[in-house]
Amino acid sequence: MAKVLPFLLVALLGSVPVWGEPPAEQVKETVTGTVDIREDTQRQEDRWAVEKAELEARYRASRAHIQSLEKQTGLWGRKVEVLQEQVDELNRRIEESERLDASLHEILEGVMSRLEGWVAKDLPFLPQERADRLTFLEESLAQTGISGAEKLRHLLEALLVECEYGDTVEVYEESIEVDGESVFARVFRLGRLSIFWQTPDGERVGEYDRVTKRWVELPGKYARSISAAVEMAEKRRPIELLRLPVGRISP
Repeated sequence: MAKVLPFLLVALLGSVPVWGEPPAEQVKETVTGTVDIREDTQRQEDRWAVEKAELEARYRASRAHIQSLEKQTGLWGRKVEVLQEQVDELNRRIEESERLDASLHEILEGVMSRLEGWVAKDLPFLPQERADRLTFLEESLAQTGISGAEKLRHLLEALLVECEYGDTVEVYEESIEVDGESVFARVFRLGRLSIFWQTPDGERVGEYDRVTKRWVELPGKYARSISAAVEMAEKRRPIELLRLPVGRISP
């Protein structure tokens, strides 16, 4: 009987729950909740890690972009400096060009005035052609739309033509006034040395007198020489030495 009582006591004690210990279901819920929290935390940490990686990548890209922009800004800044230097140089050249253009215009006007005086004092050959040339030069110098270089070119061309008259001969027809009489004559220009004339029939001959600045008639003994000179100028006769009455060159 003594052995039966302890066994029953143990059995009874085993069937009675111990006070203070949580039920198994509560423990299970607690564990499950803890695991869920841990999983949520892990997912949150994973998201944060992804966001952090994205932010770091964006930061590095932005930093690289900023550095590229800073480099480009430096390059463009240098280009702006170079362009500004070029603009300053162009402005300097424009100012210099304007100064030279004004100075050149004064020089051209002076040369033009001397050319007009030269033609006025020269032998009176090709009067219309030379007058037209001087008129063209005056109009060119007066125009503002023509550059100084173009005006200079026109003036140099005119000077060249005038200079070439001294090395050439020519024959042309013109009405001249001899002692108040209008005579249609063939005019022979011998460079800038002298001008002779003869009537178409060759009977009358003469020259332009530099001193009196008028056409004069020469004795008939010069008719043969002047006719020969005219033929040589027209290349109808071989070149040969002639004795021509050049007359006085200066008073």
